Amino acid sequence: MTDKPIADHPLRYPLNNELHARPFPELTAPCRAAYIAIKQPSNAAKRDRSLDRSHLIALLDRFGAAHPAPDATHHAVQLGRSFLKWEMHSEFVSYTLYAKGVEDHPFDGKAFDLFPKGWLVEAPGLVISSVLIRMETADFADEQMPGLNKNLAKWFVSESLTMSYVVDREAVVATDFRIDESGHVRFAIVANAGVSQRRLGRIAQRLLEAETYMNASMLGFPVAREVTDATDEMEAELTGIYAHLSEDKSKDSATLEELLGLAGRIENLASRTAFRFGATEAYSKIVEQRIQLLREERFEGRQLISEFMMRRYEPAMRTCFSAQQRLQALSTRTERAANLLRTRVDVENAQQNKQVLGRMDERAGLQLRLQETVEGLSVVAISYYAVSLLGYLLAPVAPALGLEKYQLVAALTLPVVLLVWWMGKRVRRKLR
Repeated sequence: MTDKPIADHPLRYPLNNELHARPFPELTAPCRAAYIAIKQPSNAAKRDRSLDRSHLIALLDRFGAAHPAPDATHHAVQLGRSFLKWEMHSEFVSYTLYAKGVEDHPFDGKAFDLFPKGWLVEAPGLVISSVLIRMETADFADEQMPGLNKNLAKWFVSESLTMSYVVDREAVVATDFRIDESGHVRFAIVANAGVSQRRLGRIAQRLLEAETYMNASMLGFPVAREVTDATDEMEAELTGIYAHLSEDKSKDSATLEELLGLAGRIENLASRTAFRFGATEAYSKIVEQRIQLLREERFEGRQLISEFMMRRYEPAMRTCFSAQQRLQALSTRTERAANLLRTRVDVENAQQNKQVLGRMDERAGLQLRLQETVEGLSVVAISYYAVSLLGYLLAPVAPALGLEKYQLVAALTLPVVLLVWWMGKRVRRKLR
């Protein structure tokens, strides 16, 4: 995977002027919030976003609320007695409804009734995160704190309960990260008396983002298992190929074909899982950042959210990163094996070419010797015809010279042969 600039990254958080102006809602405790995040099952990053907008508009029309701008990725509006915050992310959309007051029975699910059931059924995707938040106030300076510890402990499962001071001890946050019978994760925020509305909204927002991006990052865990199983099989196959490299040289071409096929399968798997692993890494960093921004401090000896994440969440992320690294390492090893085998095949081909060139050189030597023999015979043949022609040409002059014809031919033979040999040698020298 190659790194992209932030502006072009597929997981870039969509910002606009409205979101910069009002990043967090202003909340007044006591209040409650219901939150859902909806994601399409596959190819969510390239989904038809108009379906998300239509689903939002259907909710707004039930309450006669104003519609968002055509290109808006964030919308905040009063919805009856509640306040709605809608955000469009790269792979999902989130809805948060804030309402004043709290239930008599903690987390009885009435806050989620603010989302109409029929509207939820028509959602263009699946719910990947569903959260209930209960917000109250208490005076941290008086004697309410021991009782607060006991009350919060009653609302959650003690085995995974986390409870901590956050944001310079402005609030206490408690959760067990368990999904209740209604399918919701529950958070309790007890704010110190006098905490600002904006700070309370900031705490709630960070908790919601941490929970949502944690669930989104866990989508990479099944992919990591699939990659791990496939990597185990391909590593065994690659080990067998390495054994062939060290033992059997007679089937190098077939082994190279097998190795190239294995490399193709590895690259196909890497390309299919690159986006999910990239998204998992980006989401996990967001989760880590949001938890750090809470600036946790221990409350009454309870475990921190960061400690819970270290024990339960980080191992899953390490599994994902390990699967990705193993796949990359397997690709590198396969490429190295292909280079080694290709080098050996090239060396063998070079040896064969050397032998072929040696035989060609031998044949060329034989051809040269044969050519020299033929050239010698050609001198004799050319000389014979030249002497014959000169004999016929000078035959009338022979009596004047006092010679017989055969004597004239004998006298011409040696000079003609020497002349033909010299001319042939000169022609060969010019050709060379």
